[in-house]
Amino acid sequence: MSALLETIARVRREVCELHAELTRYDLVVWTAGNVSGRIPGYDLMVIKPSGLSYDALTPEAMVVTDLYGTPVSSLSADADGVPAQWENPDLSPSSDTAAHAYVYRNMPDVGGVVHTHSTYATAWAARGEEIPCVLTMMGDEFGGPIPVGPFALIGDDSIGRGIVETLRGSNSPAVLMQNHGPFTIGKDARSAVKAAVMCEEVARTVHISRQLGEPLPIDQGQIESLYDRYQNVYGR
Repeated sequence: MSALLETIARVRREVCELHAELTRYDLVVWTAGNVSGRIPGYDLMVIKPSGLSYDALTPEAMVVTDLYGTPVSSLSADADGVPAQWENPDLSPSSDTAAHAYVYRNMPDVGGVVHTHSTYATAWAARGEEIPCVLTMMGDEFGGPIPVGPFALIGDDSIGRGIVETLRGSNSPAVLMQNHGPFTIGKDARSAVKAAVMCEEVARTVHISRQLGEPLPIDQGQIESLYDRYQNVYGR
């Protein structure tokens, strides 16, 4: 098997398995939400098909597209010069594919993108309000508040543009797209899923805190210290 086929098979398997984490942490309902992963070394990505139930997902059902969201089934040759062919399912890629593809085209370090309509994070998005950094967990994971991106409709790369514009220059791997919901990015698909899980957790906690009173802010210097330690020292 060529290097490209092996890589596609691996990313398809990973992306398929990671969708189970979205249901495990109650981040999605019905068929909403999606995970995608970049094919390292190629201008390709793998994403969940549109409208397929989570319990019906298989690695073979994951759709391979180029970085403009167009499904592709073969290339003339892989990096080793070996002809490479694979089968795409007779399914359409997610309706959010254009947004994911735009992120990959414009943020080359991103290897995974996730979208959910998780309840608490989406509630913040409906208000068009960023989640303030009032938890050490947020300092660790997000390096500051979780920002709000502009209102945009599905159908073209408008959502992707909003994601990129908002997250460029931000430590946060999560953005709350106004009136829509959270999108998260990561170095790979698993990292993006972790960011989605943590985004919903802090959205819920800060919401509850505000019901009890005004949360206490964390000094910006302390936030920077938390983020640097967690990202560069903790667990290394």
